[in-house]
Amino acid sequence: MAKAPAAKKAAAKPAAKKATTTARKTTAAAKKPAAKTAAAKKPAARKAAAPKTATRSTAARATAAKTPTTVTMRQLSAEMAEAHGLTKKQSEEIFSDLADRITKRLKKGERFRLNGLGTLEVRKRPARMGRNPATGESIKIKASKKVAFRVSKELKESV
Repeated sequence: MAKAPAAKKAAAKPAAKKATTTARKTTAAAKKPAAKTAAAKKPAARKAAAPKTATRSTAARATAAKTPTTVTMRQLSAEMAEAHGLTKKQSEEIFSDLADRITKRLKKGERFRLNGLGTLEVRKRPARMGRNPATGESIKIKASKKVAFRVSKELKESV
């Protein structure tokens, strides 16, 4: 039973604080001329406008949060299997074999053209000088190869 009065005291304190703050506001408003009280009302109007900007930023965040979905080889092979009357396993084998063959061709240095999509090719990057961002020291970056995809004109126009 000793805890119940403590709860009543805690509830009474915020009410007492509110009463003193409202008393301060009324006395402060009485001391200020009418022009200053009108200026005090303007920030309240700005505060009312604030939720509109908050909804815009929320909408902007929602738009930015929408990232395009990534389609996997497995999903694509399942769609192809359904469209062409194959089993999923057969379709997955075809797609994995296609990926292996493309990789072999690229390792040989050949280009791989996918009609309507674009061209895959290996580009050679020459050796160059770079900088270590932590120390500022010059370092030599060795030559390398990278796989590049050049989009076809048909795909560019369709997207």
